[in-house]
Amino acid sequence: MKKYRKLACILAGSMTMSLFAGCIGNGDVVPEEKNESTDTEEPTASETSQEIKKAESRDIDQVHLRDKDSLYENDDDTSVVTMYLTVSKGNSSENTDHTWEEINSYSVYDYEEMGVDRYQAAALLQIGNENGPTEGMVGYGENIPNATVQIRGQTSSRNAQKNYKIELKKNKGTWRGQRTINLNKHMTEGMRFRNKLAYDLLKGIPQLISLRTQFVHLYVKDTTDGSADAKFEDYGLYTQVEQLNKTGLKNHGLDSNGQLYKINSFEFYRYEDVIKLQDDPSYDSAAFEKLLEIKGSTDHRKLIQMLEAVNDYSIPIDTVLEEYFDEENITYWMGFQILMGNVDTQSRNVYLYSPLNSDTWYFIPWDNDGSLMRPEYKITGFSDQKSWESGVSNYWGNVLFQRCLKSERFREKLDEAILDLKEYLSEERLGTMIEKYKTVVKPYLYEMPDVFYAPLTSEQYDEIAASLPEEIEKNYQLYVESLSKPMPFFIGVPVAEGNKMKINWDNSYSFDAEDITYSVEIAKDYLFQDVIYTQDGLLIPETELELPEAGQYFIRVRATNEKGKTQDAFDYYVTDEGKQYGMRCIYVTEDGQIEEDIYEE
Repeated sequence: MKKYRKLACILAGSMTMSLFAGCIGNGDVVPEEKNESTDTEEPTASETSQEIKKAESRDIDQVHLRDKDSLYENDDDTSVVTMYLTVSKGNSSENTDHTWEEINSYSVYDYEEMGVDRYQAAALLQIGNENGPTEGMVGYGENIPNATVQIRGQTSSRNAQKNYKIELKKNKGTWRGQRTINLNKHMTEGMRFRNKLAYDLLKGIPQLISLRTQFVHLYVKDTTDGSADAKFEDYGLYTQVEQLNKTGLKNHGLDSNGQLYKINSFEFYRYEDVIKLQDDPSYDSAAFEKLLEIKGSTDHRKLIQMLEAVNDYSIPIDTVLEEYFDEENITYWMGFQILMGNVDTQSRNVYLYSPLNSDTWYFIPWDNDGSLMRPEYKITGFSDQKSWESGVSNYWGNVLFQRCLKSERFREKLDEAILDLKEYLSEERLGTMIEKYKTVVKPYLYEMPDVFYAPLTSEQYDEIAASLPEEIEKNYQLYVESLSKPMPFFIGVPVAEGNKMKINWDNSYSFDAEDITYSVEIAKDYLFQDVIYTQDGLLIPETELELPEAGQYFIRVRATNEKGKTQDAFDYYVTDEGKQYGMRCIYVTEDGQIEEDIYEE
């Protein structure tokens, strides 16, 4: 009935319009009527309108970075997804014509030495449960490769249990909106959940960006050796971490057209010989990516502009921060790393991001498996994360962070962020989360194949897990103490002049402008039990002594302020037991020359 009523109204309206049209057509003038409606008219200045509240317009460079919280709505932090990977030999043009044994035989450093790209293999990835691939999931019912697989990571690529990067091919589907699937074994940390713990904590910190993670039980079937009856082998438990690339930026509501760099080894110096525009004839992409992996735009102009400002000491650091960084982002990022004890973040293990039409750069956390490690190092007797590797001194070797920390205003903002984060990272919160992860991880860890490589006994695992919630307070106290100490410095390479050996080092620094004195020791062993030279109370950073006879020597320099607080030099000597802090190893040759002992990570 409604349809017919509507049609009748339309017909009636048409007839009425026809009548008016007829009158006009007969030459009669139809008087123009004033339209009383104001729906389509602009109000005059004298007219009033309903008051509304509009948000203030914002400058893109004043926007704080915020994550897309809806990404995590359906997260189950303790679930385990089962993945099945069938590996086969592909073709040479895609660099997939390699065996699974080859894939697992070489580290990143081996590939660098060979001068070739990382080997890959063709792969069929299928998602399911312990009974097999599941209908409706990636790879279900398929028999041919839909992906490639290779090892991932840097130092971890030397481990017996490898980390893997699985790349789904275009038009072969995605898993949770991702084509790149990173599977991390975290072999060097005994808990096997620290990275996930950190990312799950980051989800609750508005000032920082997190990434999605998932526990994964991996099975691999190797067909590259030509075996006709290959079966799926249990590879144990992994942690999948979302890849931050253009797709990742888009998934998190960020600008996929912007600049995104993964910092591999970068202390924010200008590096003019490497950091160049892509169209520079001397541009070397391999050298560039040793410092910064390019994950977004290849236009490096903004990066260069920022680095020039950071390294221009005529520009106050507060001005640099205002023009090129978000102070909230950088203070919360640094504060989180300090409280979590994730020390390997001074010059790597972080992403640097800037939206396309913004001059502002943001830090996005990456690789957190070094968090809360001190209790484990103590139990295993390994020397790491000691001395200057705590609090603010851990970041003193980075030119950007050093300049920031010299600013009293920045230190105040950092302190505010750390106190805020400390309240959030409560013992109760961490204790609850750790107990959940433990119930998931431990049954896998103490079964084959993972138990074969487990670095801790079951009893040690429980002891360390119970102690981790207390680490936040301990790391906070180390942070407070670091502010009262002199800052670390580098020892120079000694110089032989005639029968003399001259040693110098950089100046230390005091936040309270205190006088600093130095002590120097030279010994024939790194434990400094056989000392051949010592000098205390030096006011200038240099000393001179008789050139020692040929042999190996260790030089240790320490700085002490007026409060009696002492700091080691940045330099360290590496043994099987870990780092021996504050010293430099040299050799005096038979012909009176001095050569330094260089340790490469």
